[in-house]
Amino acid sequence: MKGFFSSESSGGVMPGVKVSDITFAGVPVRVYEPPAGGEGHLRRGVMFFHGGGWALGSTKKGTYDTINRMVSDELNTVVVSVEYRLYPEVYFPEPYLDCLAAAKHFLSPEVLARYAIDPERVAVSGDSAGGNLAAAVAQEVSNDDSMSVKFSVQALIYPVLQALDFNTPSYLQNQNIPILHRPLMVRFWLQYLSADLSLQSQFLVNNHSSLHQSAITPELRARLDWSVLLLPKYKKNNNKPLIVENESRGFVKEVPGLLDVRAAPLLAESEVLAKGPRAYILTCEYDVLRDDGLMYARRLQDAGVTVTSDHYEDGFHGCFSFIQWPLEFDVGKRALRGYINWLQNNL
Repeated sequence: MKGFFSSESSGGVMPGVKVSDITFAGVPVRVYEPPAGGEGHLRRGVMFFHGGGWALGSTKKGTYDTINRMVSDELNTVVVSVEYRLYPEVYFPEPYLDCLAAAKHFLSPEVLARYAIDPERVAVSGDSAGGNLAAAVAQEVSNDDSMSVKFSVQALIYPVLQALDFNTPSYLQNQNIPILHRPLMVRFWLQYLSADLSLQSQFLVNNHSSLHQSAITPELRARLDWSVLLLPKYKKNNNKPLIVENESRGFVKEVPGLLDVRAAPLLAESEVLAKGPRAYILTCEYDVLRDDGLMYARRLQDAGVTVTSDHYEDGFHGCFSFIQWPLEFDVGKRALRGYINWLQNNL
């Protein structure tokens, strides 16, 4: 493919890519098969989870469809985009379980052989909430000894990775920056974890951290201590790291999943992270989730995982999808090109 949208590609739709809407283990997926290849030629494979706060979005239309067609065509890759169930139909852990079931099906030797995919060149990827699901699924698959094929790489686009600290420097710096305002991200979390939406104001000031005061040990707090995990240039604000108070305020109900690593992959033990595949983590300066991604990159590196941290100083949340008129941004095109180039060189 020559450039992003060449004249012969009809606005980004690759005519040679075969698209099929089927199910993997009962989960709806859209499969993109490239025109290149042939007998005896194994191809790459990518499983993609879309973003949207576990409540919005679809891979079957709009920019996600365009991006998946581009990746399939340009990299000679079979892309499987998962249509996991969304809020309000379901809550955590159902979206995660949908993605995990689809991933296990995709990684089965029989399915990989059917699509002529090299079992040593399979990626899991996603943006925002999809990045959360990709990270969680990568952790589970990497630590599942019953699976003979694992993901080779994980590519996470401004992932959301924890719900304990909404006062990181990036959450405060970018709290009013479109398209993901700080209160909106808190609301997405409350919805996903099936919590009382009236708790939003308490979550915004980290009062919910007293919820599991006995469970949040110093070791657990260290896994999201931005004062240690972030480089000095990202610690411009005078806010302080999460501190769990000795007394519970008594106004917060139990929130299922708050400390569950399947919902908050940043909280995983180092031993779990160490088994994970090579990682690409894209972050944006003007994004409340910037520090989630940067802290995860640091923790993966500390665990011995090879990480490429791709930070866009002029990037904002959602820019990866803003590549077509009327929402067309140069930083979005650069971010997408960076993602595709990394897959080209590392998968």
